[in-house]
Amino acid sequence: MKNKNVFRIVLFLLAVILAGAFVLYTDLGQKFLPDQLAVSEPPAEEETTQEEASAQAELPLAPDFTVYDADGKEVHLLDYLGKPIVLNFWASWCGPCRSEMADFQEKYETLGEEVQFLMVNCTDGSRETVETAAAFIADQGYTFPVFYDTAADAAMTYGAYSLPMTFFINAEGYAVAQANSAIDGETLQRGIDMIS
Repeated sequence: MKNKNVFRIVLFLLAVILAGAFVLYTDLGQKFLPDQLAVSEPPAEEETTQEEASAQAELPLAPDFTVYDADGKEVHLLDYLGKPIVLNFWASWCGPCRSEMADFQEKYETLGEEVQFLMVNCTDGSRETVETAAAFIADQGYTFPVFYDTAADAAMTYGAYSLPMTFFINAEGYAVAQANSAIDGETLQRGIDMIS
């Protein structure tokens, strides 16, 4: 009988410790997350010194790539310069990709006239096909522009080997920031603010 009570007390204390650890992890963990955006901002557009002009020359110019729209028409990143661009790499089988899609849809609905959204599906032809990706988009009711990277040109150009990955490109074509994981609506807005 005594052993049963000791066992129950130990089990109870273990449950309390685990519950406390969970609460601390979820509460404190959010406060100490690293910034999701890797940023390289251009210098101010006022009169630039030689040092500032040199810094601007070091900003990464977003490289061009070829992807395809739903009709199979070839599309290039450079087709969209002149407007800020949110470039997102995703796949329908990717849980973190799926988790951020609603935020992208919401921002597209409110900012789609001022900001170009390029949602590039990493279409490998086996795990992810145009058909499975298009079905996912249709089932979810997403209306943002979706492009298919069937030749992996965009993914290789941008090193998108882990999904999701998002790039924020200003209207002049400079890659200002990037996120190498799923982002929330607040982080998405911060990235958009950097390029608008």
